Amino acid sequence: MPLDPSYVGRTYPPTEAYEVGREKIREFAEAVGDANPAYYDADAARALGHPDVIAPPTFPFALTYRAAAQVVNDPDLRLDFSRVVHGDQKFAYTRPVRAGDRLSVTVSIEAIKSMAGNDFLTVRGEVYDADGEHVVTSLMMLVVRAVEAESAEQKVGG
Repeated sequence: MPLDPSYVGRTYPPTEAYEVGREKIREFAEAVGDANPAYYDADAARALGHPDVIAPPTFPFALTYRAAAQVVNDPDLRLDFSRVVHGDQKFAYTRPVRAGDRLSVTVSIEAIKSMAGNDFLTVRGEVYDADGEHVVTSLMMLVVRAVEAESAEQKVGG
């Protein structure tokens, strides 16, 4: 059953604050193989005008993906997560994520489109700091594969 486009615009409650730690930033930077000193060394970050180490550009995915679980688990939407693949990800920054930030995310359904039996669900995540200042917007597109496509693959492969 296709996703109902009337859910576009639905907004979910903000997440609890997540405190960004230097160690989490370092671990993330290492995991993605980015050796930028601003991710590891507070002095290097300060030399670039930041108050502390900053996070790599894709770091907010960890927060926005967790927040998007509200959409994925919304029983009214009836999304079958076993058929979901991550289709696209974009970030639009007001400022970098910094160590010490306490960030919360408010997610909403930005778009729902159906093509060739597949549903394309775009989830918008607005990330704010403890002062209510905008930090980054995330746009995550999830593709809900058609049931027919799975059945055809099973026949071919099995």
